[in-house]
Amino acid sequence: MSAEPTTRGAAPAHDDAEKGTLEITRPAPITYPKDEKKDPFADEKKVAVAALEVPATKEKESAPPPPKTPAVKPKKKKVSKWVLWQLWFNTYRKLFTFTFSLNMIGLGLAASGHWPYALKYNGAMAVANFNFAILMRNEIFGRLLYLFVNTCFAKWPPLWFRLGCTSVLQHLGGIHSGCATSGIAWLILKVVRTWQNRSNENMSILVVGLLTNIAVFLTACAAIPWVRNTHHNVFERHHRFVGWTALFLTWAFTIMGDIWDADTHTWNLDGVHLVRQQDFWYVMGMTTFIALPWICTREVPIDIELPSPKVAVVRFRRGMQQGLLGRISRHPVKEYHAFGIISEGTHAKYHYMICGVQGDFTRSLVNDPPRTIWTRELKFAGVSNTSTLYKRGIRICTGTGIGAALSTCIQSPYWYLIWIGSDQEKTFGPTISGLIHRYVEPERLLLWDSKARGGRPDTMKILKEVYASWNAEVVFITSNYIGNSEMMQGCKEAGIPCFGTLWDF
Repeated sequence: MSAEPTTRGAAPAHDDAEKGTLEITRPAPITYPKDEKKDPFADEKKVAVAALEVPATKEKESAPPPPKTPAVKPKKKKVSKWVLWQLWFNTYRKLFTFTFSLNMIGLGLAASGHWPYALKYNGAMAVANFNFAILMRNEIFGRLLYLFVNTCFAKWPPLWFRLGCTSVLQHLGGIHSGCATSGIAWLILKVVRTWQNRSNENMSILVVGLLTNIAVFLTACAAIPWVRNTHHNVFERHHRFVGWTALFLTWAFTIMGDIWDADTHTWNLDGVHLVRQQDFWYVMGMTTFIALPWICTREVPIDIELPSPKVAVVRFRRGMQQGLLGRISRHPVKEYHAFGIISEGTHAKYHYMICGVQGDFTRSLVNDPPRTIWTRELKFAGVSNTSTLYKRGIRICTGTGIGAALSTCIQSPYWYLIWIGSDQEKTFGPTISGLIHRYVEPERLLLWDSKARGGRPDTMKILKEVYASWNAEVVFITSNYIGNSEMMQGCKEAGIPCFGTLWDF
């Protein structure tokens, strides 16, 4: 039901955007010659900025006065091993364990001769697993699944059932990795069986089978959490491009295996025979699920606001529903980065992404702002998209986490926003501040400026008080690694249902 990343090395307690601007001078506005670059939203910018300006009286009304004494962070409380175990063995690992164990039982029965069907069609078992693994990561399937759950189970079922729905949707990656790992095991069995029957097989089939195994194995290794978290570009390039290579090799291995007649030692080029094989259609499904999201990829005009050296606020055309994330890149097929989407609703003219400067890509948005950017027009759903399942909830975030949290509180009056950061208005600019003060009423808003208040708050004390007074059913957390861990552990000990940020999955 909740997510806790595995233990790792030292992680920063705050990201750059949380630290505030301190004494750093705001960068000078970037200007371009008229014949070189043109603002794609020139006619609309003045109107939009004026509409988002924050009245001074409302700021005073919604922002509580800073305390006279600096905030004192409480000593870290030792967390019980049972709580840590519950957070570690979360729904992701449960789904992975179930999927992988079920496959290994079937593989054992097939290899021992107790399941003749699976032994005969071991290639189909492999590509069926890959098919399901890819489906779990397909944006269109994910959006349809979220739509079904949010439509059918909003508010009326028991709380435990709704929490279970959110948990399963958030951790579909467990099925993805479980099926992918199992598919590799079935593929190894397929190649081993081909080798055992090599006297009746064409050696080219065995060679292509070995190459397919290597490509699939490298694709899986690129998705290991350590690689994903510390070398994101390495992960994406290998997982995508080696994965595409594995798909082409899978096509070759499947077709060659289907049209080779082991009895006559000849190639059966009858197309009717080929399309009657089940593994052919499984590979067709894999190809379709991989290709569909790329059909929605477009290069779109953007407008970038630079309120501080640490943050770029990217504005796109058209409004969005809450709880979505989008992938953007300077290149049509590589180095995509996901960010939360802020929007007033589907009726709005714009939606926004907050990009905190942490790597080469986000730094380039500040140093060399582009006029256009590549994105998938069909956005994918995040855990916040299930906020419609709950009667009342709390959305707590730190720093740039406001990008994933704000839309939920803008579009629903039943969600309470807690944002912890440093000098938020100066760091994130008037656009984000204007959206908050315009759409989130003071009675369901707590902005904690750690610079003005002298430090970070006791987040668990705040959460417990707001959880009780707001009569909330669930807490959604978006924070850095340490902040997320502390709040997840605290909520688990306090018996508060919560969902946090995912890194490893």
